[in-house]
Amino acid sequence: MKKTIWLVLLYFLSLSVQSQDIFGKWKTVDDETGAHKSIVEIYKKNGKIFGKVIEILKPFDEKTLCQNCEGEYKDKPILGFEIIKDLQKQGEYYKNGTIFDAENGKEYRCRLKLVEETGKLQVRGYIAFLFLTQYWIRHK
Repeated sequence: MKKTIWLVLLYFLSLSVQSQDIFGKWKTVDDETGAHKSIVEIYKKNGKIFGKVIEILKPFDEKTLCQNCEGEYKDKPILGFEIIKDLQKQGEYYKNGTIFDAENGKEYRCRLKLVEETGKLQVRGYIAFLFLTQYWIRHK
C-alpha cells in the first residue's frame, strides 16, 4: 500500500515539475485578434532551445506559404518552419536567440519566459529597444 501511495505521489510530482518548464507544445495566439493560429513545439537541440511549427490550426490554411520571406524560405510552407532558434537559459529567461515571423518574413531577437502564475509562455521579439510580446498557451 505504501509503495502505491509513493508511486502516485511521484507521478503527480513529475507532472507539476514538467509543467514548470518551457519544453513541449504551445498554441500561438494572435496579439491582435486573440485567435489560436498554430502549435509550436519547443525543444532542446545541441544545448540550445528551438521551436518548430508542427500544426496550423483552423480556420488558418495549413498549406500557407511564406510569401513575404526571402531566400530559401520564399514560398515554402510555414508548417515545419523552425521559428525559434539558438536560445539559451539565463536565469528565468531563455534569450540570445531569434524568432522568425512568417507573416512579415522577418527575424527578431527573442526572449522567452514561463509565467508561473498563469502557466503561459511570454514570447517577446525585439528590434533595437522596441518589442512585441505575445502569450502562448500550453497545448495538452
